[in-house]
Amino acid sequence: MKQIIATNKAPGAIGPYSQGTVCGNLVFTSGQLGINPETGKLAGQSIDEQTMQALKNLGEVLKAGGADYDTVLKTTVYLQNMSDFATVNAIYACYFKENCPARSCFAVGALPMGGLIEIEAVAEKK
Repeated sequence: MKQIIATNKAPGAIGPYSQGTVCGNLVFTSGQLGINPETGKLAGQSIDEQTMQALKNLGEVLKAGGADYDTVLKTTVYLQNMSDFATVNAIYACYFKENCPARSCFAVGALPMGGLIEIEAVAEKK
């Protein structure tokens, strides 16, 4: 049975989708941009600021779904500019330290709200 994840600690959906869903023992998050949930605006103009905020948002959605960074099985990272890859990796490594999840990373033409990064995940409930 599908359960909808909703938390005010991460930005609300900016379209017809939910922050995430839970089905059985799996948690599926929607892509998280670097949006500050308190202001509804990007956390800053740099890839560093947006990556840190996107990962914080991801953590809040995971938590609301009964998971956390340690139970993430797979992430997908969307970058506006692949030259930001090394910077994103350095920040990402602060959140995923051991037994890292599988990951795909793509450069895309554009992201909502002019974002520089978007991250989604599939995790197992704790």
